[in-house]
Amino acid sequence: MTASTAKAQRFREFKMPDVGEGLTEAEILKWYVQPGDTVTDGQVVCEVETAKAAVELPIPYDGVVHELNFGEGVTVDVGTVIISVDTDPGAGPAEAPTANGTEQAAAATEDEDAEPQGRQAVLVGYGAAPSSTKRRARKPQPGVPAQPASAPIQAELNGRAAPTPMAAPVAAPAVPAAPVVPAAPVLPATSAAGAGSAGRPLAKPPVRKLAKDLGIDLATITPTGPGGIITREDVHAAAAPAVAPSLAGAPEPMAVATAVATAEPGIVDAAARERRVPVKGVRKATAQAMVASAFTAPHVTEFITVDVTRTMKLVQELKQDPDMAGLRVNPLLLVAKAFLVAIKRHPEVNAAWDEAHQEIVYKDYINLGIAAATPRGLIVPNIKDAGVKTLPQLAAELGDLVATAREGKTSPAAMAGGTVTITNVGVFGVDTGTPILNPGESAILAFGAVKLQPWVHKGKVTARQVTTLALSFDHRLIDGELGSKLLADIAAVLERPKRLITWG
Repeated sequence: MTASTAKAQRFREFKMPDVGEGLTEAEILKWYVQPGDTVTDGQVVCEVETAKAAVELPIPYDGVVHELNFGEGVTVDVGTVIISVDTDPGAGPAEAPTANGTEQAAAATEDEDAEPQGRQAVLVGYGAAPSSTKRRARKPQPGVPAQPASAPIQAELNGRAAPTPMAAPVAAPAVPAAPVVPAAPVLPATSAAGAGSAGRPLAKPPVRKLAKDLGIDLATITPTGPGGIITREDVHAAAAPAVAPSLAGAPEPMAVATAVATAEPGIVDAAARERRVPVKGVRKATAQAMVASAFTAPHVTEFITVDVTRTMKLVQELKQDPDMAGLRVNPLLLVAKAFLVAIKRHPEVNAAWDEAHQEIVYKDYINLGIAAATPRGLIVPNIKDAGVKTLPQLAAELGDLVATAREGKTSPAAMAGGTVTITNVGVFGVDTGTPILNPGESAILAFGAVKLQPWVHKGKVTARQVTTLALSFDHRLIDGELGSKLLADIAAVLERPKRLITWG
């Protein structure tokens, strides 16, 4: 066994897994351990947020935390090492393996540690398939020196840490210090370092967009990513000097005072009163899903106003029912049950459009989604096989679903496979709305606020509890007649809830 192999076996590296179906990155929200802490196999060491949910990650090793490779709030690509663990701390002090040493050790211990070929192991699902695309070697630019092997040192000179925290210390370069300091020679080398074969800087599309939004030229950035790729951190670091100019370039105090005095009164820079927040996590996923749905599925929305006085009375009676003891009973529960009963009467609405195969997929199960507003944004977990559940079972799962969503613990699996959704806008005092379909689903029902309103009841105008329902549906799957019948049946059940028995 070589020394590098022994080090790799002692210092085990834990990579960011794919915590959802094919997700490519996750943000580290919180570390529960610090270097020097003892950890055990299966212990949760951090919480990360993907585009779908927040997930806690357990460590698969026993030992002592050697290093945390990224801080909180950093977005990390799947497959990147985020923490290393010393599995034999009693063996005395030892250096962690270098990048090359780790690769050599990985080859030597392939039978023990290597993953099967194909998709890498994930916590949920199978993950994204590995890319077969290979980047061509970069050609040296005429008159421009190639990027030196001591790129981490150059990154430190530019005010950023080296991209590989686990790498061993690099010896000081055997070149005079003077050529490294001047600003003029650095610019050409910076441009070449992140350039592809045609001189174009290497960066992912989101990074290019970020640079464009911030007004940063990628050619002026020193890349710190693997293979000379420019990262988000590189762009933010390059933008920092533009926000806070150096003292050398700052105007004299007298000049500033003169400028303020001569400025036209009443004019305020709008940028000084604006905030920019990166779009990521649940907010990013929600935006992408809503845009995809709105411009893919042709939406139709219909409305109906209904007297739900009898339903509200039934809610109060169910709260006193021994069979519902300990369960949360509210109007949403009965609206959900009415929706399920109506779908049973019109099962053809429970379908999905398969664009790739040009087929309509009819589903013999109902996974009922409940739109939930959380501190991280809108999510839509669903109750699996809701159509076959009794009212107490539906109440129990609805309560668990809402509680889990509020705690931010909803798993990606809980949000997958929905067929229809309910959004309860009435809790905000809103009468109704025009909800957008959850991608892949056929219909979404908006439940508005229940209010006392004048209503003709038994030939007389009296105060009744009234609400407005709105049903949006995919017009490729559901025509106007079918959608109208579905909405009318939902309203009929809520108007006379005894139909839960006669129709159910």
